[in-house]
Amino acid sequence: MTGTSCDLYELTMAVSYLDQGMGGEAVFSLYPRVLPPDRGYLVAAGVDDAVDAVCALRFDDDELAWLGGIGFRPDAVARLADVRFTGEIHAVPEGRIVTAGEPILEITAPLVEAQLVETIVLNQVTYQTAIATKAARCVDAAAGRIALADFAFRRTHGVEAALAVARVSAMVGFVGTSNVPAARRFGLPAVGTMAHSYVEAFPSERDAFRTFAGLFPDRATFLVDTYDTLEGVRAAADVIRELGLAQDVGVRLDSGDLAGLARSARTILDDAGLHHVRILASGGLDEHSIAELVQAGVPIDAVGVGSQLGVSADAPTVETAYKLVSYEGRPVRKRSPGKASIPGAKQVWRSPRGDRITARDEVVADAEPLLVPMVRDGRRVVERPTIEANRQVFRRDLEALPAVARRLRSPEPLAATFSPALLQLAAEADAAHP
Repeated sequence: MTGTSCDLYELTMAVSYLDQGMGGEAVFSLYPRVLPPDRGYLVAAGVDDAVDAVCALRFDDDELAWLGGIGFRPDAVARLADVRFTGEIHAVPEGRIVTAGEPILEITAPLVEAQLVETIVLNQVTYQTAIATKAARCVDAAAGRIALADFAFRRTHGVEAALAVARVSAMVGFVGTSNVPAARRFGLPAVGTMAHSYVEAFPSERDAFRTFAGLFPDRATFLVDTYDTLEGVRAAADVIRELGLAQDVGVRLDSGDLAGLARSARTILDDAGLHHVRILASGGLDEHSIAELVQAGVPIDAVGVGSQLGVSADAPTVETAYKLVSYEGRPVRKRSPGKASIPGAKQVWRSPRGDRITARDEVVADAEPLLVPMVRDGRRVVERPTIEANRQVFRRDLEALPAVARRLRSPEPLAATFSPALLQLAAEADAAHP
């Protein structure tokens, strides 16, 4: 990250720390305070992007000159020039399921370094965790019966956000993306059909379908709802038979009564002997509409999920916090009502008995630690996992999740408890500031 990839107050605090010689070791913890509405869990995401950004912390000459130009003293600017991240990061691997109160990432470093990275780690983890959780709910709703593709590029809040959507949706089980840059960068299947403008540009639907299939005979999917949807299906069926299309061929529904139209389309295609032709759907779909299609047994093979996914429309953010929990070995915490934090470096232990949040040096028997060392001395100590590796982690955690936490409506959220040792630290911190 560039040193100015932060809110201004990170810089003013950092300069003050440097001025006061406050270079002691600090521990900051990033965690969700509460779960968003109708969420029984969260899927940790954005961790690796946050780690990469932290490890790259530095100020370039242009940034330092700009800071001098807005009133930072020359001696303060000179001190910032030498700042690099030298600390360590413990974090939950991407794809793991977490809940409120559990640290997703903890940074231990000299106070200035740990303070300066606050904005970027919150930026990366908060957004991507919200999107990964939304995508996971869509995958869960599809129940393995409908394939899902990311169609969100045009609806996300910026190009970088679109790349993140494509990556984290693939991490939880989406089979492809319409986003060409993301497909290239992450090695994902690129998926897509045609727009209504393509059909409208030709004298007839059949002309459009025939021309498209001539160029792409091995991946022809026809958008059939530009005019009359079922007539469009019949036109597609004629072209498929005429050209003998047999591989990766389909029709796409993008509007109207998707359930009724899909059933009618299936009948038309089957009556024409085109049992191999898939039916795809799109148009404002989310986990709830996907679940309804599955439960009703609608013959849709795949869906594209766009607007609802790209901004996690019903829960577009997660209330995450990045709080100082220890400085120079002294436990510290915030006590504000509704925003109180728990002091000390932590570990989260998962077992069939539930999640337990402990001090980092505690051990819970027969339980798995969620936070793993990712950075030491400012350098990564584990390679960035592949999307497939993250997907396997997610699938394992999802399958172990209680059914009540997986409910799409009114779930019973996954809960965690604190160890007595952590609660004692909180009491000590309170006693220091009565």
